[in-house]
Amino acid sequence: GNLENTLKRAAMEDNKTVIITTLNAAWTEPNSIFDLFLESFRIGNGTQYLLKHLVVVALDRKAYSRCMDANLHCFDLAGDGVDYSGQVYYMTSNYLKMVWRRTDFLRTVLQLGYNFVFSDADIMWLRDPFTRFYPDGDFQIACDNYNHNSTDLGNFPNAGFTYVKSNNRTIEFYKFWYNGIYYFPGKNEQYVLNMIKFSPFISEIGLDIRFLDTAYFGGFCEPAKDLDLVVTMHANCCVGLGKKIHDIKILIDDWKRYSGNNSSPVSWTVPIECGLKNSTN
Repeated sequence: GNLENTLKRAAMEDNKTVIITTLNAAWTEPNSIFDLFLESFRIGNGTQYLLKHLVVVALDRKAYSRCMDANLHCFDLAGDGVDYSGQVYYMTSNYLKMVWRRTDFLRTVLQLGYNFVFSDADIMWLRDPFTRFYPDGDFQIACDNYNHNSTDLGNFPNAGFTYVKSNNRTIEFYKFWYNGIYYFPGKNEQYVLNMIKFSPFISEIGLDIRFLDTAYFGGFCEPAKDLDLVVTMHANCCVGLGKKIHDIKILIDDWKRYSGNNSSPVSWTVPIECGLKNSTN
C-alpha cells in the first residue's frame, strides 16, 4: 500500500531503515516546532543527509500539506476520523488517542520489515545518532533520567525517541505494549512502558532493551552537558508550546555559536523556561 511505498522511498542505504516523526497542525504554525526540527538537521553536524530518510506522519490535513510543502516524505494518518489539529494537551483523551495511534502505527512499520528511529519533532538532531546506538539492542530508547547503565530497567525512558530493529521480538513487544491501552486505561504509552518493562514477557521473548545515555541523547530534564558529545536534545520536562519554542530557539543559537566558534568553550544556556525546576509533570 501507500505506506509501504513511502517507507521504500525514504529508506536508507540498507533499504530497511527510516526516520519517523509525527506532526499535527499546532506544531506547524509559523516559527513552529516543526520548522526548528528541520532546521536542526540543516545546521547539525553530518545530519543534513538524514532528511532524505525522514517520514513525516501527518495527523491532520494541515500537517500533511505543510509536510508536502517542505518536500519531505509524507504519510497521511488523518484518515481515522480523529482530529488532532488543535494543540493536544498533555493527557487529554485526544492526546492519549494520538500517542496510542502512534504506537500502533510503529508496530505496522516493524511488521513491514523496516527498522526505524522515531523522534518527536521537539527533539533537535545535532549529530548523526547511528554511531551512538548499541549494535546489539532490539529496542533502544532515550531517557528523561539516566543512571549510567544502558541495561538497567530502573532508567526512566522517554518514548519520544526510540531506535527499533524490525524482528519477531520487537513486533511481539509492540503488540504487548499496545495492549496496555486496555490494562491501564487513561494512561499514556510512556507510563505503560514503565509498567511493562519489568514484565517476564520481555525476557520470555528475549527482547534486548537498551537505554540511551543522556550525555548523547539529552533533554531539558537532564541536559547533555558536553556539546562535543551531544547528539540530540529533547524539549522534555516542558509543558506548553510557547515554552518549548522559546528554549529550543535558544538551544539552536547555542549550537550555532558552538559550531562557528573554535576557540572559547561554549555551554548550554538552556533550559530557561523548561526543565525540571519549572516542570509540573
